[in-house]
Amino acid sequence: MVEMRVAGIALDAASRSPIVLLRDPSGRRQVPIWIDQAQAQNILAGLNNEPPPRPLSHDLMARLLTAGGLTLERVIIHAIEDNTFRAVLKLSGGPTGATDLDARPSDAIALALRTGSGIWMLEEVVADASIPVDAEADAEDAADFRRFLDAVSPAELVRQIRRAQPEAEAPPQPESNAEGSRGEGDDEASGGGEDTATDGDPNTDPENTAG
Repeated sequence: MVEMRVAGIALDAASRSPIVLLRDPSGRRQVPIWIDQAQAQNILAGLNNEPPPRPLSHDLMARLLTAGGLTLERVIIHAIEDNTFRAVLKLSGGPTGATDLDARPSDAIALALRTGSGIWMLEEVVADASIPVDAEADAEDAADFRRFLDAVSPAELVRQIRRAQPEAEAPPQPESNAEGSRGEGDDEASGGGEDTATDGDPNTDPENTAG
């Protein structure tokens, strides 16, 4: 397994869909995962370590774990099935001891950032879904997603989340310049996005923004 870190949030150059970038310890490979705006904001809040005036859903999840005597040891993104990333929460403590919970990678990442837990990925998943890192592009577009968040109104954000909801059991793939993409599974009615990765040329892949 490879311990990954969240390198930041990106925007797809074609569809303007947010992407969370997971980078390996060498700094040479990163796995892009397409998400929606609400998930991106949750992850960005965890990256910035800025407590909101009222707890967001993942802040509440972290507090519930503490209240229940549970510790999130790590999250593991362990497979891609039917164009869908699969993740699991590895919990310890509580009356049942060690527990594994299935989770969407976007939720697992947002929770791991709040609990200081490791984010791990199986090597075969990294090898299959990663793209080379373009550090120059990362630096160039570091403020792009922040400008997008500053410009969008709450009402427009809600409309975009509703448009992102799947109309069928198999969600549509987001537009991108990549050769292919993979999505995350069942989406919540409150704004479930697709978690996707690309194998394309980094020079034509999404514009990268640091978290």
